[in-house]
Amino acid sequence: MSSSPSTPASHNQAGLVLAAIGVVFGDIGTSPLYAFKESLLHAGGQAPTAEHIFGILSLIFWSIMMVVSFKYLLAIMRADNKGEGGILALMALAQRGLAQGGYRARLIVIVGIFGAALFYGDGMITPAISVLSAFEGISVISHTFDAFIIPLTIAVLIGLFMLQKRGTAVVGKLFGPIICVWFTTLAVLGVLSILKTPEVLQAFNPVFAVRFFAAAPFLAFTTLGAVVLAVTGGEALYADMGHFGRSAIRKAWFFLALPALTLNYFGQGALLLRTPEAIKNPFYLLAPEWAIVPMVVLAACATVIASQAVISGAFSVTNQAVHLGYCPRMAVRHTSEHEIGQIYVPQINWFLLVAVILLVLAFKSSGNLASAYGFSVCATMVIETSIALTVLGRGVKGAMRFLVYGALGCFLLVDLTFLSANMFKLVEGGWFPLLIGLVVFSLMMTWKRGRSILYGKLREGELPLQGFVESLEMAPPQRVEGVAIFMTGSADSVPHALLHNLKHNKVLHEQVVFMTVQTTDVPYVPHKEQVVVRKLGKTFYQVIATLGFKDDVNVPSIQKQVTELLPELEFDMMNTSYFLSRETLVQASRPAMSMWRRHLFSMMSRNAMRATDYFGIPPNRVVEMGMQIEM
Repeated sequence: MSSSPSTPASHNQAGLVLAAIGVVFGDIGTSPLYAFKESLLHAGGQAPTAEHIFGILSLIFWSIMMVVSFKYLLAIMRADNKGEGGILALMALAQRGLAQGGYRARLIVIVGIFGAALFYGDGMITPAISVLSAFEGISVISHTFDAFIIPLTIAVLIGLFMLQKRGTAVVGKLFGPIICVWFTTLAVLGVLSILKTPEVLQAFNPVFAVRFFAAAPFLAFTTLGAVVLAVTGGEALYADMGHFGRSAIRKAWFFLALPALTLNYFGQGALLLRTPEAIKNPFYLLAPEWAIVPMVVLAACATVIASQAVISGAFSVTNQAVHLGYCPRMAVRHTSEHEIGQIYVPQINWFLLVAVILLVLAFKSSGNLASAYGFSVCATMVIETSIALTVLGRGVKGAMRFLVYGALGCFLLVDLTFLSANMFKLVEGGWFPLLIGLVVFSLMMTWKRGRSILYGKLREGELPLQGFVESLEMAPPQRVEGVAIFMTGSADSVPHALLHNLKHNKVLHEQVVFMTVQTTDVPYVPHKEQVVVRKLGKTFYQVIATLGFKDDVNVPSIQKQVTELLPELEFDMMNTSYFLSRETLVQASRPAMSMWRRHLFSMMSRNAMRATDYFGIPPNRVVEMGMQIEM
């Protein structure tokens, strides 16, 4: 029987579409505040001509269609990692089938991590430029209020970051309806303006974009650095695919977001054809004078939502990076009992707040920030398209292979063109996201390299686990009551903490568990596949927990699964002790890392979240066994 519109499935789909509108489209949805204006100012200054207006409109529309509609919505969304999208999920997917440590695998890792690092630069600029551009509408009312723009922007940003610890579970319900009102308002204002000057619709013809390039090739090329502002946020559609599904995102885009954005951009073009001096703020001047104040309020709400999406994305990327071993352990707090993706990372939150405030104070206007905006997004788009070439082309044969590579090759050419145009903005502010990206990239790669060297040092001289257990059962030491859990990164060798415990305490608990928690390259591992328990001897057990890079790491939860699989192994918390190794780094006679990287890794290691907190282990049941490692 076919489902009617009132079925639960259709209600669930409608809810996903509404939620996707609120979370996914906030960034690209607020681009009309500044994208068209900045593009025209770059092309024609304060006096735009009809040729500039038609050319820029055509460029914006076809850029949105190529980058967002065709590339992300129809092509790259097919490259999902168990339903998850985003640069790190795509990187993990691309590595499958490649030899670990091989040239291609290493190249994909380096490119993917750099793309993830660039996201932090975007996460700083988006809240600053979005909220600042919203409050700049005050100057349309009266320039006497100009002095309040920056203080109001900073106040709203502080409030936004202060609320992060409370989560978006409650506020998230308001996001969809507010952005729906926002998009409806964009469309209505655009239609009213287009009806007054319908000849603006000629800009749908891509010939006008070609003419713009033919008339002034270099000017048109550099203008692409501003045109790309119209597609910033498009990458969020792919990154948030795991939360809402490709179907809901596609419906929200094609049925609401795309029409509303197109109508508003063309409405701004129609306004400037009638009144060129409206270039000072074509977005707000679309509205009647009585509606400007409500528009400022609505725009402020929309930009806060757009900023929320990017901030939440930074939390998510950090959490994934920690699980994949590219970032030190950090405190990750869940802010919802129902949505696993709603998390809060305090260290990242306060770091972003300070950076965003400094950006607002340094650049002072959305126009100045526009010079810094776009570069990191373009670089991320190039990286995602390049990796997608590897993923989508895998296993495709014959004519379809040429079609896939041909289409993605065209998309990559468009992305590279945008990135090249943004190179001219490096000296004007584009250096900032690039600098942030390089710093974060260096931190991530240093941590991964340092942990790899440290793991190798720990493996030197290790004893095989099975043989050691057999020797202990043949000549057992003094046994004490209780359960000892030894946390170890190696499933086949004896933990150093056990050796130190036998050396110094000369006792062994009645039951001994060797627990290894490892992360795989999929976002989530099914609950029944997460834990494997093996009995190594009469009183010795091995537990291997395999989690996805978006799963929670919680040892007490793993213990419950162990008891379900092996009822004889019960964990009384008051009778269970956890043994961990704590490494102290000292300089080796022949260091394995350069001095600056060794000091950086050591600092990151000291400031990493304690293992007890990260694994959810009761701190009063932990015994840490110290050891020195030469690096």
